[in-house]
Formats: sequence, C-alpha cells, structure tokens
Amino acid sequence: MTINTTIPNLRELPSSLPLEGAVKLELEEGIPIFRASLLVQDRIEQLLFKQKGSSLSNDEERELDSYEEIDDYLGFVNRTIRNTIQQR
Repeated sequence: MTINTTIPNLRELPSSLPLEGAVKLELEEGIPIFRASLLVQDRIEQLLFKQKGSSLSNDEERELDSYEEIDDYLGFVNRTIRNTIQQR
C-alpha cells in the first residue's frame, strides 16, 4: 500500500536544538509517537512568552520558525506511522 503525501521540508535546524535528547519517543495506544523533549518545549515557550511581551530579534524569529517546521515534520511522521499501523 502506498501513502501519497508531501513530506515537509526542513530548511535548517535551530542552533539551540540540542544534538542529543531533542526528541522523545512515547507510546500512545501501542503506537510510537515522536515529541519534542521538555528542554525543547521550554525553549519554545520562552520564545513565545518573549514574543507576547515584546518583539523577537531576527535570529529568534528564525529559531521559532525552525521549531514550527520541526513540529510540522514530527506531526507528519506521527500521522504516517499512525495511518500505516491503522491500515494493517
């Protein structure tokens, strides 16, 4: 069975993204799900909090955009895994 989807494109990874421990793997109803680690989630929250109170620097805006792209990518991976398992 072929899944016809468009794979999100990552332009770059944020420089603040840790090389190890950036993504954690959890099981939901027996299906592996990839999620950003607490460290990464904390950094995103810091950027969003700062964005609400004032403007972000250009570098911070790019960093936040990169995290959004990573979130889209992880969402794609998770949907693909979930759909593949459910179609069996």
